[in-house]
Order: sequence, then C-alpha cells, then structure tokens
Amino acid sequence: MLRHVIAPSSGWTKASHAVVRDRRMNSDAKILLLYVQGLPESATGRPLGELAQKLEMKGRAYQQAKKQLIEHGYVHEWRGQGDGGRWVTEQLFTNTPLTRDEARAVRARLSPEGAGSTRAERLSAPPPSAQSPTVGEPTPPSTGGYVPEEEHVDKNTPHPPSEPEPDPNPDPEPEPDPKPGPEPETGHRSTPAQEPGAEATPPPRHPSPQLTRAERVLLSLRHTRRELLLGVGEARALAVEAAKWLERGLTESELRHALLAEPPMGGVRSAVGFLRHRLTHKCPVAAAPVTPPEPPPPPVRALITCTSEAEEDHVFRPLGDETECADCRRATAYASWMVDTDTYDFPPDMTWRQRFVAVAKADALRGEPA
Repeated sequence: MLRHVIAPSSGWTKASHAVVRDRRMNSDAKILLLYVQGLPESATGRPLGELAQKLEMKGRAYQQAKKQLIEHGYVHEWRGQGDGGRWVTEQLFTNTPLTRDEARAVRARLSPEGAGSTRAERLSAPPPSAQSPTVGEPTPPSTGGYVPEEEHVDKNTPHPPSEPEPDPNPDPEPEPDPKPGPEPETGHRSTPAQEPGAEATPPPRHPSPQLTRAERVLLSLRHTRRELLLGVGEARALAVEAAKWLERGLTESELRHALLAEPPMGGVRSAVGFLRHRLTHKCPVAAAPVTPPEPPPPPVRALITCTSEAEEDHVFRPLGDETECADCRRATAYASWMVDTDTYDFPPDMTWRQRFVAVAKADALRGEPA
C-alpha cells in the first residue's frame, strides 16, 4: 500500500492511537469522540445528543456510540435534582478513559462551585419566583352553563322515568308482507337469543383431552426457559395449534423437545410469536391412513366327480356344497323346461354335453327309457 500524508498546518485535532486503533468501539463512537474533542470551549454547553445531530448521527447509531463511550470511560453522566426542583443530567467528556472516581474528581475540579446544583441547571434554570401560592377554599367544577331540566337532589325515587307522550300524528305503519313465512312448530317457544337485538351467549366450552394436554405443555416451558413465559390466555390460544401435534401421534415430551430445541441466536423477543411460528411451520405431516390388509383368498377345494347321469364321468371343482357341475345343473333346469313345454328346442350357446344330459333327464322325467 502506498501512502501520501500531509500534516495539516491548522484546523487539526490530536487523536491518540489508543482511540483510533481501539477495536472495542465502532466508527461512530470514534468519530463522535474526535468531533467533540476538537470543538471550541464555547460549544461545550450543549448536550452530547445535540452535538451528534451535527454529524447526522441519530437513533440507534447514536445510542450505540454513546453506550460504548460510557462503557470505556470516555463519557460520564450524573443525573440529579437541583435546588429549582428540575431534574438535570450533567455530562463529562474526556479524551482519555477515566474511572468513576477519577471522573468525579475531575468534575469537582472543573466546577468547584457546583456543590448544590449542576452546571447545566445553573445555565438554564430560571430563578424561583417570589409569588405566594394561591390559597382559598376549593370550588366545585363548573358545568359549562348547562342547566338540568329537573333536579333530584332531595330524594332518590325508585320509579323509572316517565314514558314519552305519544305522537298525535303517527306515521302510517307499513303493510305486512303478503307472503307469510313458515309457521313455527307446535310447542316451539322463542328464546331471548332468537329475538332481534338479543345477544347470543356462547355455549360453554368443553376442551378436548388434546387441548388440555397441549395447554399444560405450553405453560410448563417457562420452567426450562424463562423467556418462554406465557399467560393463561396466550397458552389457551396456542393450544389449538399444539393439539394438532398430539393428534398426529406425538407425545407430550416430543412436543416439548420440538419447542425448546434450537433456540434463536439473538434470544426470543416475543414468546407468543416464536411459539406460534414454530407450531405452524414445523407441524409434522399427518400419517397416511393404514389400509387394512386384503383378505386371503378362499381355500381351493379338491376335485370331485359329477353325480349327474352323463355319458362320460367327469370331475369339477365345487365352490360350495354342490354335487353337479355347472353344465349338468343347467341341463337339469332346461330338462324341466322341456317337460313343461313339450319341446326340444335348444339355445345356440348350449354345448353338446348339456343337450345330451338335458334330453336324458327330460326322458327320465316323462318315464320314457333312455
């Protein structure tokens, strides 16, 4: 790094290397320290905050710079009540760090006559007046010229106020709606909540077991972390979101661990906001419903021989307690229809085996030899 430095011949301020190279103070505190150090004596009667405004240093930046100057002994303050009854704050600025006792000694040396009042009060506080305070009996408050229509000073009457006089020319009443509404059911009585203008009272709340458990967990967080202290109303409002965790299979200990784990680095500013954000954004996903297993297939039955009077013996696998196969049972039903109708017509989808068995059974039913 190349450096080109010219020492100023005038308008300069001596700055200690300990101040410029101090890593414990930020740049705002160092600039304010050097600015006040270079001011003339006529400008020292102003407070430090007013001088900081000359540097466009306001709000949080000024408070942080002033805090660092006080912590490292460059600025000292005394607040007290003077003889005039006003509270004043006297500030001592120094370009070298001083302890509290050293600053008190410098203050006594710079203002030896200020034993009873501070320098700022002596400069700004006006002398007390010699006027005597106002004396006399207390007077009642004025009513602003309002004259009540009727006075009830002597006695209190339990009777309600009189009804207003009826209007001699009342407005005509509106005609009723030609379409009457549905009549109320028999035995139905109107309640105050159904009348217009009546306030409906909310039904009594019966919290579920999950809500009660969730509220108990939220109120117990203060025993582990003091900054998570909640009121009863706040815990009851957050218990609605916390109950969703319990409904999804989590235990109370797991819910408590999820709310206390990984605290923020800067601390918790609002317990309600922190817990509401964590309960909403870290709520576990609801478990998928467990589908019941499919029932096992029915057992496979063994093959049996069909008992019908067919030309060839054949086997089939029964589904229940039947002893004939499906073809033979259909042929038996068709044989009964042939006997009743005295016909030999067969449907086109009937196999030759079914036709043979149907004819044989029909002849058997008629008593003819096969």
